[in-house]
Amino acid sequence: MKHAVFSGFKYTTLVVGSIVTLLPLVTIFLASFKTGRELADTGPFALPSEWTFDNYVTAWTDGKMLQGFLNTGIILIVAITGTVIIGAMTAFAIDRFDFRGRKIVLGAFLLAVLVPAVTTQVATFQVVNALGLYNTRWAAIVLFLGTDIISIYIFLQVIRAIPKELDEAARLEGAGNLRIFWQVIFPLLKPAIATVVIIKGFAAYNEFYIPFLYMPSSDLGTVSTSLFRFSSGPLGAQWQIVAAGVVIAIIPTVIIFLSMQRYIYAGMTQGATK
Repeated sequence: MKHAVFSGFKYTTLVVGSIVTLLPLVTIFLASFKTGRELADTGPFALPSEWTFDNYVTAWTDGKMLQGFLNTGIILIVAITGTVIIGAMTAFAIDRFDFRGRKIVLGAFLLAVLVPAVTTQVATFQVVNALGLYNTRWAAIVLFLGTDIISIYIFLQVIRAIPKELDEAARLEGAGNLRIFWQVIFPLLKPAIATVVIIKGFAAYNEFYIPFLYMPSSDLGTVSTSLFRFSSGPLGAQWQIVAAGVVIAIIPTVIIFLSMQRYIYAGMTQGATK
């Protein structure tokens, strides 16, 4: 009896949580197909009288969403590639090499995470401006490029689970440390790489502050800043177009997550159990 009550409560909680999560998405999706008059006169869950893609066309062209996706894609590809390589190499060095100050390195990464980012923005802006990167894509790329304690921890847990006998066998064949990393260790990090790509990629994709502050030009708009200009520009009063832009921005993240979720769960499980 208790088991049945507990199961019922568990599934009821999951259903309620799913409904609460999906309701805003359903509202935005329905609004993106309505006209301005229909959006004002009907309820949020009322179906559109006519399903039209005019709002999506307007958001894609007048809202410069295509340009936003292009700039975001360039930034993500360069920044995430660097994050994966630097993070994996850092974790490999920390786990495989016994050097003085190894714990200090990990502590430094952890300390950097604990420092609020807003307290360093003045100095960061001055550095970016001095390097001549202000109002260029490289400003966001450099700030996103690199790694953090989460990425290092994910790679470190997977590398620790890889037997060191593989390294020794490769050394017997004459391989150096760099060759061992690229040909032995790195191919075994696919679940961890997928996890880091998703975590870092979603964070950079949704980031608004850095592109808005360091890339103010309208030609350098990303997905997040393009959506912001919907609400502050000539399209601000047309909420049906804003809703269409939001749906366009959500679609890539949903597709990427659904296509890579098995790697994410595998990376999380492997890092937690090994």
